[in-house]
Parts: sequence; structure tokens; C-alpha cells
Amino acid sequence: MTHSIFRKHVLAAAMLLAPLMLGACSDTVRVASHAKLTSVDPIWTTAYVTRTHGYLVYDTLFAMDENFEPKPQMVETWTVSDDHRIWTFTLRPGLKWQDGTDVTAEDCIASLERWSKRDGMGQKLFLDVADLKAVDARTFSMTLKQPSDLVLPALGKISANVPFMMPKHIAETDPMQKITDATGSGPFIFKPSQSTENKAVYVRNRNYVPRSEEQSMAAGGKVVDVDRMEWIYYPDQADAVQALIDGKVQYVESVSTKLLPKLEGRDDIIVASTDPLGNVAMARFNHLQPPFNNPGVRRAVLMAMNQDDYMTAALGDHRYWRNCYSVFPCGTPLATEAGDAVMKTASIEAAKKALRAAGYDGSPAVLLNPVDAPVMAAFTQVTADLLRKIGMNVEVQDVDWATLVERRDSRAPVSEGGWSMFHTWWIAADLADPLSIAFSGDPNAGWFGWPNDPQLEQLRTAYASAKNLDERKAIAVKVQERLYAIGAFGVLGQFFEPVAFSAKLKGITSPMQFYWGVHQEKQ
Repeated sequence: MTHSIFRKHVLAAAMLLAPLMLGACSDTVRVASHAKLTSVDPIWTTAYVTRTHGYLVYDTLFAMDENFEPKPQMVETWTVSDDHRIWTFTLRPGLKWQDGTDVTAEDCIASLERWSKRDGMGQKLFLDVADLKAVDARTFSMTLKQPSDLVLPALGKISANVPFMMPKHIAETDPMQKITDATGSGPFIFKPSQSTENKAVYVRNRNYVPRSEEQSMAAGGKVVDVDRMEWIYYPDQADAVQALIDGKVQYVESVSTKLLPKLEGRDDIIVASTDPLGNVAMARFNHLQPPFNNPGVRRAVLMAMNQDDYMTAALGDHRYWRNCYSVFPCGTPLATEAGDAVMKTASIEAAKKALRAAGYDGSPAVLLNPVDAPVMAAFTQVTADLLRKIGMNVEVQDVDWATLVERRDSRAPVSEGGWSMFHTWWIAADLADPLSIAFSGDPNAGWFGWPNDPQLEQLRTAYASAKNLDERKAIAVKVQERLYAIGAFGVLGQFFEPVAFSAKLKGITSPMQFYWGVHQEKQ
């Protein structure tokens, strides 16, 4: 299976901070979220704040345990035909949507079909799906054109985009349009009436019945230990850190390394890194609009990028970052040096020459700058400076991250509110193989930036059908070579931004935080 090759790497992370279920707990946990929740649709966006929201209010058919093995979650039993083409799934009895109606097979079918239009792994799996139909109210079958190893890893996918189950009438929404109704069947209920612009409120779903197994990463029993959870967004990270010190919040999802001196050495606060593979920083081009519709211009920019400059500006202390030029994160089995010479150049003069050769015509490069996200804002400033140095016309537009997430969906020209470039980061696991939506070459169903490269898509399809690790590695090399050849994006380095939380907070998990088991001990 595609994801099983990462088992030994993720196991170390999952055991780093095992969930603790000790003592009595308070009724409310408050989290300083890394971003403002503006979309409740984890299929429409890959934004991590919405993915984490999804884990509170929705459930999944399968889920990954700490060994990265897919385990049943909403599914009670499943069978596979002798030819491995017909998969039949039966849901656990008694599953309810938060409005009190039954979860049905038809709901799950509609949810999978919508998810498959936006997720990279889902897109490739559904190339082989010949039929998806309900057998009875709790059972549905998936018939494949040919056997595939993607079925369970895809249905148990742990991060963006997660195949969360939704009621049929919601899941039938056009996948290119956002849903606004967050009715799920998960352990929490989202309360929009109690939420504000900078606060998202969740209450315990008292009708949720967890599985009997112990929690193991995303799998097992989702046992809720609090009545209420609040995500509070602080535009300034310094305010979030101070709120933790003052006891106004119990967890800070993203702490700038430059603020760590305020937290380190305290008995009442724990600073930790929950994922040893860290995050991968990315500069994303808009392939549809000038000036980055020209692959020569994109490659010229890559030639000017120096990872040391980006990581130093954003993270500072070298303990929290490392150089990595592979599109597949360093420390994972598919990491490779193939084709990465363009990213190792780091030469302003070479980039100037390449830009002239590409015929750059002076079109403005509009960079979206998320001023409330210090790491990404630092990336933006480094890029703006180097673009000017190589002779490009640059416009930096300051926005907050929530606005950037909305605007990056626009395919309009820059003169009509569009964009040329933005910076982001992915958890390493989300870029671990070519099936990631970030590597798509499909301009219609691919990720924001929309490269149009049939050759890349052919390689990704071949990867989905690969039978062993050697085949996967060989295809991954070709995928990386192609991504750099077309200048799909820039890889800016691998970094490890820590989290911080009250020493009284229990239930911390890794490499992602699943909030259903979190609680705060009382005095």
C-alpha cells in the first residue's frame, strides 16, 4: 500500500507525545488556532484549520492508526471479492447525523464522490471505480475496473483532503463550491450562533458513540473529555503566546521560534515538536496568468531562491530547519535529488540571464502576503526582494491568511483581483508521494496555481498503479524531474515550528493534534 512505506517514520512521531488521560478535567478547552476559520468545508480547501475543524465535526469510514495502517472507523465490516475488484462496506449500526437522522450508505456514496473530485489520491482511485452503489441502508459496494492498492489508504487518508462523511443533501454540493452547513456525525457539534469572527465554538456531541478500541492517532475511540472547545484566533502571535502565559488559552497551535524565549524554561508550559518530519515550505506560482504562465520565468525565479535566506528570515535558529530540495520531504522514502539543480543555483545573476532569455515582458507579479502568519510573511518578503533584484515588477498585497485562502481560488487576471504567487507550507506527510494534490498537472481539478501538464498526470496515474516500492521510487524520480522542468513551485526548506501548551493539558497527540481526547486537569 502506498502509505505503508512511511510506517517506521511516523511511528516514531506518534509515540513522541502519547495521549494522556489522567485526572478530572475542566469543561472547556481554549486553543489559539494558527489561522482564522473562514470555511467549514474540508473538501473545498486544503487549509489545515479547516481540516482540523473537519476532524471535530465529521467522521471517516476508515482512519490511520499510529502505524499508518487504515483501521475501520464508521465501517463495521467489509469484504473484498476474490478478484479484488468488488469492495463491500457495512456501516456501524446506530450512526446518526447531528440533526438526529440516520447515516446511510447513500450519504457515504455522495461524500466519496464529492471528495474524489478535489483530492489527489481520490482522483486517482476513482479512475478505477466502475460503480459505487448502495446495497441496503447501511451497506454500499465499490466495483473497480482493476484491482487497486489505494482503496483503504485513500478511505483512511489522514490529512488534506480527508474523506469526511457528510449528509447526502450537503455532499451533493458542487465540489468547486463551498458548503456552509457543517452537520456531521463526529464527536463535536459546530455552533455558528455562538462563534464570532475570531472565535469558533464547538460543543460535545452527546449522542456520538465512539468505537471501543483505544485511540491510536486518528483511529480508535474518539472519547470526548470536555463539554466545550473554543478556537480563538489572534492576528498577532505574540498575543497568542501571552494568552497562554496568562491562562486564557491552554494550547497554541503555532509558535514562532522567535517567541520561544518567553515560553522556554517555565514549569507551567510545555514547548514541543510533535512531528519529527516537520513542514515543507512552498512558493506557489499561478500558471494561468502572466508573468508566471511562462515556464521560463518560473524557472528563472527558482534559480534565484536560496533556502538559507528563506529559513533564516522565517525561523532564525538553525535547530528548527534544514535544507531540503526534494519535493518529497527529506526523511521519507521517496526523497530524491533528481532534477533539483535548478533549486540549488541560488544565483541572482544566473536568474537575471534566465529571465531575459525567457522573454519576461514586465508584467507585474502580485504576491499575496499573509501578515498574520509570520513564517509565510517572511517568505513573501524574501521573494519580493529577490524578484526585484532579478528585474521583475513586483506588487505585494497585504492580507490575512483567511483572505489569502479565499483569494487563491480566483483564476482572474491580477487586474481583476487575481494573484501571481503565494507562499504556504505542508506537513511532510501531505507531500510524501506523487498522489498529493500539490503535484497535480490537471488545470481543472488540480490545486491552486493550476499547472497544465498531461505528462505529469500520466506519471501520477502510473504511480497509483505501481506494484512495489522500487517501481514507486522510479516513478517518483520522474515526477520530481518533471515538476522542476515546468517550474511548478519552489521548495523553500523543511522546518519544525513547535507547539506550546499548558502543563495541565492532557491528551496531546502527534504528528497531528486530534482534539477529541484533550482535556485540562482541574486544580
